Amino acid sequence: MKKIVILLFQFPFLMITAQEQLQRLPFGTIKPTGWLKEQMQKDIKGYLGHLDQLVPDLINDPIYGSGRLHKNSQVKDLGNLKAGDVEGSEQYKWWNSETQSNWWDAYIRNVFMIDDQAGIEKVHRYVERILATQDADGYLGIYDKELRYHFSSENGELWSKTTFYRGLLAYYQYTKDERVWQALVRAVANVMENYPINTSSPFSSGDKFNGGVSHGLTFTDVLDSMYQITGDEKYTKYALFLYQDFSKTYQSECDVQLSNILNPNYKLKSHGVHTYEHLRPLIVAAYQNEALQKALSIYLERIKNTTTPTGGPIGDEWIAERTADATHTGYEYCSIHELLDSYTVLLQKTGNAAVADQVETIFYNAAQGARNPNYSCIAYLKTDNSYEMLGTKNGEVEPDRKQTRYKYSPAHQDVAVCCNPNAGRISPYFIQSSWMKENETTLVATLLMPNVLATVINGSKLTIENQTNYPNENTFNFKIQMDTPIAFKLKIRRPSWVTSIVTSEKYQMEKEYIVIERTFTKNDNIKLEFKADVKVITDDKGEHYFSYGSLFYAKAISAIQIKGKEYAKGFDDLHYEPLDTVRFSFIDNEKALYSKNTIKVNLKNSVTNKISEMTLTPFGKTILRQVSF
Repeated sequence: MKKIVILLFQFPFLMITAQEQLQRLPFGTIKPTGWLKEQMQKDIKGYLGHLDQLVPDLINDPIYGSGRLHKNSQVKDLGNLKAGDVEGSEQYKWWNSETQSNWWDAYIRNVFMIDDQAGIEKVHRYVERILATQDADGYLGIYDKELRYHFSSENGELWSKTTFYRGLLAYYQYTKDERVWQALVRAVANVMENYPINTSSPFSSGDKFNGGVSHGLTFTDVLDSMYQITGDEKYTKYALFLYQDFSKTYQSECDVQLSNILNPNYKLKSHGVHTYEHLRPLIVAAYQNEALQKALSIYLERIKNTTTPTGGPIGDEWIAERTADATHTGYEYCSIHELLDSYTVLLQKTGNAAVADQVETIFYNAAQGARNPNYSCIAYLKTDNSYEMLGTKNGEVEPDRKQTRYKYSPAHQDVAVCCNPNAGRISPYFIQSSWMKENETTLVATLLMPNVLATVINGSKLTIENQTNYPNENTFNFKIQMDTPIAFKLKIRRPSWVTSIVTSEKYQMEKEYIVIERTFTKNDNIKLEFKADVKVITDDKGEHYFSYGSLFYAKAISAIQIKGKEYAKGFDDLHYEPLDTVRFSFIDNEKALYSKNTIKVNLKNSVTNKISEMTLTPFGKTILRQVSF
């Protein structure tokens, strides 16, 4: 294949080539340690591990088995405020498939990664039960024989499979259970047989709302994973076919359609979750068809304009041709996860360190900043400047709907149980992309975090534990253990904010990666420290953000906590009313000082105009806050 190189506008020095630069490692190869493992353990003990008890009707709906949808199926009551009462109510028929499958995907990955034995046994029972729903022809899905693959309107055929199969793929890679692999091979073959490549139109569904159909484009996640495992290009060729069919059919969520991307006057407007998840199919397609690589470059630049410096992509719920704003554009937790996941795919394809910087920014800032640091619940919608969490966006009135999404909840059932499962997925997906292979003799530390890798390099087994408290500290000890000394190449990403590297190792720099190539002993260590300065980052609206290392810092705002709906003891909706409404403004040429995970800086009181020294704390540890000045 002819090699084409195109400069991407969003990431300096990022080039797309037709050749994938890195290889993913199987799920389970990398596990969390330190604070990250502790956070995941708390999630399993908290909302994530109890979601099937908090919303049992949704998680336990036998929609893949005895409760498959048929032509007389009715819209389901999901417990939310809009069910059956808005355009697009047809989606509520398939909705439980998304809720339960994304939750199972999160649960499977979390319990395996943290070695939760009770959870693992629960997962085994689930897999046995769900495999039994597969038909003789390979069909694994939510529709009866009369309906499946025969639609002229909104449906969840491919979407329900995507959410379901992603969890099974993780299970297979961890357990190596051949029955699960064969079930997946047969299930994907069933899709490809019923929607034949280049002679069918899976995305033809009329000219009205079809959000579930549009979600189904992410079936390319399954296809790309199957390709990564087998190397069989039939999967990626089918992924290209899906993108091409999507681009030429009516879609209510249409930002990624090729004609819209190539229209220089088009602005992103769709449901944010769709827009960010659809980056993945475009990436996969662009690596099959070089003509799409220009489109990928354009699409990435447009996404950049919807994203705040902390990594929060507009998703409250529609982008609506807006650009990111610290106070006036919110982001959905689903959007946070989907954009992060899409960037990890781009990272694997390109190997570019600038993409990894974006992934870390999202996880360590926007994602952590939408979690409640004190209770097991997350925000459905959140803004960078979060002045209150009382249901609405910083008190703004939305005349066309009753807004309740700006709160913390273990389920958010009054809106939709979508964000909580995705909040459970984000950590495993982040961790899984932290190590990759460049070839059989080169390991690449793409994302930095406390974790341990167990793999084979140059034919020998080894483990590498990244002993660190990153991102709260910028020191690392890569503890390497293996049976016999071996020579290999280790690449460690140098984040863009690093001012200097402290290490006794001999190394070279290669495209923002520290390259160490030598024979490693059976018990070896690589110690690094990254130096940093406080940075002032100005967004497109002229607002100033303070960062140090990979973290942004905010002025925390004291608040009164107000309990709302109780799902079960210890699992409540939580609202926050500010005790202080004073805003502060930026002062030019003021020096900001970093010390012990805080930043001290002089800011001007917007009421009194007095200048005072303020202490800023990590954005991800706040509830109410001002982060832009």
